[in-house]
Amino acid sequence: MTLAVSVVVRYRKAVTYGIHAVLAALETAGVEHELLLGTTPEETAAHITSAAGDRVLVLWSFYSPDAEAMAAELALVRSLSGGRGQHIAGGVHATAEPQQVLDAGWDLAAIGEGESTIISLVGALQRDEPLTGVPGLAVRDSDGVALRTRPAPQLPLDAYPSFVGRNGPIEITRGCRYTCRFCQTPFMFGGQFRHRSVASVREHVRGMVERGLRDVRFITPTSLSYGSPGPGPDLDAVEELLAGVKEELPPRGRVFFGSFPSEVRPEHVTPEAMRLLKKYVANDNLIIGAQSGSDQVLAASGRGHGTSPVRDAVRIAAEHGFRPNVDFIFGMPGESEEDQRASLKLAADLAEMGARIHTHTFMPLPGTPWRDAEPAFIPLETMRELDRLAQRGDAYGHWRKQAEHSARLAETAKAYPRRTRRRRTS
Repeated sequence: MTLAVSVVVRYRKAVTYGIHAVLAALETAGVEHELLLGTTPEETAAHITSAAGDRVLVLWSFYSPDAEAMAAELALVRSLSGGRGQHIAGGVHATAEPQQVLDAGWDLAAIGEGESTIISLVGALQRDEPLTGVPGLAVRDSDGVALRTRPAPQLPLDAYPSFVGRNGPIEITRGCRYTCRFCQTPFMFGGQFRHRSVASVREHVRGMVERGLRDVRFITPTSLSYGSPGPGPDLDAVEELLAGVKEELPPRGRVFFGSFPSEVRPEHVTPEAMRLLKKYVANDNLIIGAQSGSDQVLAASGRGHGTSPVRDAVRIAAEHGFRPNVDFIFGMPGESEEDQRASLKLAADLAEMGARIHTHTFMPLPGTPWRDAEPAFIPLETMRELDRLAQRGDAYGHWRKQAEHSARLAETAKAYPRRTRRRRTS
């Protein structure tokens, strides 16, 4: 007998990209299911209680700074829905901290890339099979300890679309060979690039155009790395991508590349690369990752470049008509007041060159080498200077809110020290 499964999604704007990819995997695999999207906790609970399926699977996804707030939402949804439904959390936080996620009230944690996991999970629920046979899960053992099933495979990016019948940026690269110690991406998706083929990207664009869209954006950890297996850009591959997308768009269609939600590494900003972008893209800004004005901090973080390429990148980008939006992170582990002064000096210099500074506070993110690292103290004078930059219109960002998240994540890391993983092969 096959059981009917309803899939209810806690659908939040902050995580739509990942949710769309998981739903696209279900749809392209032809897995039968009822789908309901809850845009509020109350709507999510109502969908759970009204769902027609014999089994109700409730999907949650969130980033580490939101984990505490989402746990409170989960408790509310469970209360409003009378305890019906099996709740699973996925994404970077669940991948890094499955025990914490299970302790916070979720029934399951999805570990790693979710496309093959969701297909197997819904199938197991339909067949009433043990979930220990589903790859990429953490379930509780009899003692409440997170027990991992076999790992979910990391497949070529073309294996599943970014979305089906929906809209959003197209994921063109997954994984990152630049293993920065503060970043979750390479430690969830792997330390190598996997690129979506131009043919697959064009297929996405054709579907978007059929739905009346004319703007295309991309998800990638480093835009100018598209098509390249190594540290240097492959500009021929980038041009093949951009030219192919332009061919699929109507006359007034627009391509956004190197702007949100992606960025450009500073050493990739060359006159040749900028001339190529000017030929195809509609964005008048580029997001460039500097992260610090201290060569010592950059080296300690594993960033892979110093401060000189940052200055060159801003100058070259501005000369070619782009306004650089430059990311800085304050409070990285081991950062001294002298390092912070160097960052403020570089930020001010870049602002004089036409850049806007996007300010961040270091957060000890789960799953990263600096998960247990102590954030550096940010003195009042540094805060005042950041405020002065913002008041002049030279800086923007939510660094104060991130400072609150940082303190909370540091406390959680202490409560959940790194532990030996337990895995069951099935």
